[in-house]
Amino acid sequence: MKKARRVVQFCFLVLVLGGVFAVGANCELWCPMGGVEAIYTYASEGNMPCSLGTSNFFILGGVLAMTVLLRRAFCGYICPLGTISEWLYGLGRRLHLPQLRVAGLPDRLLASLKYAVLAVIVILTWRSGELIFRGFDPCYALISRHGTDITYWAYVIAAAIALASLLIVVPFCRWLCPFAAVLSPLSRFGLTRIRRNAETCTDCGLCSKNCPAAIPVDRLEQVKAARCISCLNCVDCCPQEAAGSGTLSWGPPKVLGRRWSQAALIAILLLCTTAAVAGSYMFPMPSFVKERGSPPAQVAAVRLEIENLACRGRANLLFYFLERDDLYEVPGYLKVEAWPGPGLADVRVTFDPSVTDEEMIKQAITEPYYDALTDHWRASPFRIEGYDPLTAESEIEPSDDNLKR
Repeated sequence: MKKARRVVQFCFLVLVLGGVFAVGANCELWCPMGGVEAIYTYASEGNMPCSLGTSNFFILGGVLAMTVLLRRAFCGYICPLGTISEWLYGLGRRLHLPQLRVAGLPDRLLASLKYAVLAVIVILTWRSGELIFRGFDPCYALISRHGTDITYWAYVIAAAIALASLLIVVPFCRWLCPFAAVLSPLSRFGLTRIRRNAETCTDCGLCSKNCPAAIPVDRLEQVKAARCISCLNCVDCCPQEAAGSGTLSWGPPKVLGRRWSQAALIAILLLCTTAAVAGSYMFPMPSFVKERGSPPAQVAAVRLEIENLACRGRANLLFYFLERDDLYEVPGYLKVEAWPGPGLADVRVTFDPSVTDEEMIKQAITEPYYDALTDHWRASPFRIEGYDPLTAESEIEPSDDNLKR
């Protein structure tokens, strides 16, 4: 069982590191914690902090679904920080470093810290609309290839977690991880659990000693603790398991079946993850939505591919150009839905066809804009794929006077 879990951990870690360093992908788009941080801003303003996308919501939904079924199996099989921290603890054991076991009341008090960390991050992020803690995030330091907004504190925190992990099993995951605080309330009511047969149990205590979450498995009939990561270390190390007595088993409540295999656990993990990724591609949601006015009875829409639309700030600038009040003004109802990103970004502009047309939309985006308030011209940074404003047909002959209208 341990080998199978190590293979799954290794594959997901290679996937993340390969995506970051070999492909140069933006792995923040697939961070479930990003969905937690962005949900308020998206619901209230229709946009998301830079570098995040609606894929964060899909992967968050997939992780929440697997948590309802498997408790915090995401932490034990998929999370790269959890994997690295756990492997460092194994390295510490091989180096014969002292193993510090924190359990009981101290463990519960320390575990409450993660809820405070979550509250601070969420409240300040929701108020500012930006990922203001990313510069201190050890996970972001790993997946950003040392982004320009990384502070040295991110590496200090990462080093502290690594050193602590050599001596204590997954300390960050148990006590400080904000995403663990998100999952724990759901995990408490997870479908699957470890069951212990007290009649065949020899009270050797190996199950508790091998539990990375410091759960006293040998004193429980069923393990329903929110911090259970479904690693199945307890089942794997039980001497009665080898004897075939079935003292420890993992699965749903007895009404749904007596015992499930680890293969079922891994299959559910992969199914939830795959469904989340597939859903984000099958049902693409814009990560920027902004609207002006009320929609008329009949509307039209144009889809554009626009260069230099990499983030929320640029998307706001695009809307600024569409709201211009000069010769290239776009009258009537207007709605912009955008998928900002590197290269060419998809944009859908919905408008009132009785007063606006596609050509007016394109001109508003690409033509220089005279800002009367500051008395200077603003050159457009945007380029529309397949559209050349110099050769575009226009019935309006611009002059200096009517541009400054």
